[in-house]
Amino acid sequence: MSKIISIFFEIYYMAVQGFGLQYFLGHFLEYRGGEKRGKGFLTAAIYTVCGLCIARLLPYGYEDIRLVEKQAAMFGMIVILALLFYQVGKRITGYLLVTFMMVSHISFFISYSVLLLGGNLYSVWVWCLEKGHMSADHTMILINATTVLLQILMYGVFTILCVGSLKKIIQSFRKKEYPINRTELYFLLAPSMAGFLICILLRMFMVTVEDGVPTLLYARHPALTVVVPAILVLCLLSVVYSVKLFQDMISLNRERNSRIILEQQIGSMQGQIAELEHIYSGVRSMKHDMGNTLAVIMRLAGQGGENEELKAYLSELNQTFDRLEMQYKTGNAVVDTLLNMKYHELLRTVPEAKMYAEKLIFPDNLVIRSYDIGVIIGNALDNAVEACKNGKGGDREPFIRLTSFSKGKLFFLKVENSFDGNVVRKKGAELPATTKPDKKAHGIGLANIKNTAEKYHGGVDWQAENRVFTLLVMMKNEQAV
Repeated sequence: MSKIISIFFEIYYMAVQGFGLQYFLGHFLEYRGGEKRGKGFLTAAIYTVCGLCIARLLPYGYEDIRLVEKQAAMFGMIVILALLFYQVGKRITGYLLVTFMMVSHISFFISYSVLLLGGNLYSVWVWCLEKGHMSADHTMILINATTVLLQILMYGVFTILCVGSLKKIIQSFRKKEYPINRTELYFLLAPSMAGFLICILLRMFMVTVEDGVPTLLYARHPALTVVVPAILVLCLLSVVYSVKLFQDMISLNRERNSRIILEQQIGSMQGQIAELEHIYSGVRSMKHDMGNTLAVIMRLAGQGGENEELKAYLSELNQTFDRLEMQYKTGNAVVDTLLNMKYHELLRTVPEAKMYAEKLIFPDNLVIRSYDIGVIIGNALDNAVEACKNGKGGDREPFIRLTSFSKGKLFFLKVENSFDGNVVRKKGAELPATTKPDKKAHGIGLANIKNTAEKYHGGVDWQAENRVFTLLVMMKNEQAV
């Protein structure tokens, strides 16, 4: 019976590791062929079977060479599984495999320490037998029950630690799409490799042979039953917190770069808007004067009764001046300038496109700075114009529609535009990725919109459906933080 129970727990131990491996890799790497269905279960099943075969062919012995052989075989097995079922072109693959091995080993040693501590119950049962408090039969029943319960406890602790640690690392690794460079990989690998090597050392020195009798290291140094688990827990925490630190560094660098670009955009926009307002003011003044002059010339030409060609020319010239009038007037000088700039840019590249801004209304009590609204609308229109360029020629007429509305203290800006229907969604990413090849130079528009909205305790939401991209920006109508 005890042999059957031992085999069951051995299978369970390998199955938990197999589940942990496919769960861990599946959150970072794409499956080969793009189809996930069934591949995770197959990965776990193959790991379980192969792990059991390795355990039978290479059982742990007291020789260091046997230990190295078994660890090399286990690591080689997970490398082969990763190559078979996952796209492993990223540098992060090496980190994932080493970290998985480290977490599974550390979880085992901590749970084994729990088993050793629980083993003190055997001394209690023997003492009860010696004092005559229990019969030999009752003592054997308690010993057998304690053995089973301690094994259940050990493998329960192992399951919680192994799966829980892998889950925590996955949750801490927020920027999974980030391309890790070599130095960053070394930074992440260091605590994982240290923990893994500590586990190798423990396996080497856990059992010593004296006069042909194997002795546990814990038996010779009982304090190690507390010290070793404490060291291993610190190793686990160092891996988790190194990931959190790394992710915070990525976020900090991205925020710093975005803010620099945002400040440059705002500075450039301020100069452009001031210059454009000056130009438009001059154009309006010139149009007014020229309009009066044209009216006098047309009246004089009409009095002559002849020269119809001159009348037609003057009429066309008057229509040309009419086109100089700003197409969009929301009452916000910054927004009006941006709308008219982007409208003419859109007409130059996509003449058939339409831009609607009749429902873009700003309340009189708006506290949000005009330049921040300009950053949001400017970046949104840049993306919308680019999407209209890429999506022209389809069944839908290219368009851009801007609306705004208020709900209590919240102010909402919505920008809708037609596009070709292709959206790049990165796993774990909040915003869609740019489709342009230069990822560093492009793809910051939505991030800048998000950063600006967050200054007003707001956020960004987006939807892509039926070849229409909708961007919704929410902000509190109050001073920026």
